[in-house]
Amino acid sequence: MNNLIKEASYIPTSETVQTISISPVTLSAPDRGIPLELRITAPVTGENLPVILISHGHGPSLYIPSKDGYGPLVNFLAEHGFVVIQPTHVSSKVAGLDVTAPGGPLFWRSRVEDMKMILDRLDEIETLVPLVAGRLDQEKIAAIGHSMGGQTVSVLMGARILDPADKTETHVSMIEPRIKAGVLMAAPGNGGDSYTEFAVQNYALPSLDFSDMTTPAFVVAGDSDVNPHLTHRGAEWHMDPFYEGPGSHALLTLIGAKHGLGGVAGYDAKETDDEDPERLAIVLRMTWAYLRSALFNDDPAWSQACNALKEFAGAHGQVTFK
Repeated sequence: MNNLIKEASYIPTSETVQTISISPVTLSAPDRGIPLELRITAPVTGENLPVILISHGHGPSLYIPSKDGYGPLVNFLAEHGFVVIQPTHVSSKVAGLDVTAPGGPLFWRSRVEDMKMILDRLDEIETLVPLVAGRLDQEKIAAIGHSMGGQTVSVLMGARILDPADKTETHVSMIEPRIKAGVLMAAPGNGGDSYTEFAVQNYALPSLDFSDMTTPAFVVAGDSDVNPHLTHRGAEWHMDPFYEGPGSHALLTLIGAKHGLGGVAGYDAKETDDEDPERLAIVLRMTWAYLRSALFNDDPAWSQACNALKEFAGAHGQVTFK
């Protein structure tokens, strides 16, 4: 129960279930520089549970960009039937590498490799976490990324990336076919001329090509998410993955939303520049519904959610389809 939401409560979801969170779950990774630490959040009961990997952003907080952030998103999805796996990428302030280490400061390649490592070692993860052993449906896997995590997930879904450190100027593909669907939240758009000089000089940002992003995707963006330190363009920059990715099915545009999308990164967090429980609830419910229908073909959750958003909460956002 949440007394802070009103219209969003009309977007239907499954009944909530009890969950348990296990942390740290540590995978050895000799070639990574440091072990890969995970948090696993899962329903207490249930079998053949679908899996969601969440890639955190690269924000100003110390702990939110790690396995210990994104509580609103993680808790909601687990309470509604998903097993959620959160890695701490080496870009993390609290438990990552120094920004001057090879691949820094954003470590885009390592972030993608973290997600692939998790998928490669799901059996090992089940062994390390007996409470989920034998309960994962390893054929139903999705990924969610917020901000820099959105870039990570877009690459896993087929977007090609131009590494600024690679002088051959060829776009690299690191598509991950085991990921069946993804959600990109406030994700970066095109690079190149879209970047500011400040972004190029300070972040060594790679450029993306979404034309091969064929994995089914749901894009979430705020119409007030303006990042003048990163891009000359406005909020529409974050919508590039929808308009240019052939696998992108839908775009949720949130009215008045900024980069925090109402608070996906944490409860009462400084990451959130637009804290709004109603907006956050819409993001959570629409994300859950999209992934339910994307992973379970006969599940009507997505169409029901879209209808409810339009009827009851259209003042907060709208969905655009291709």
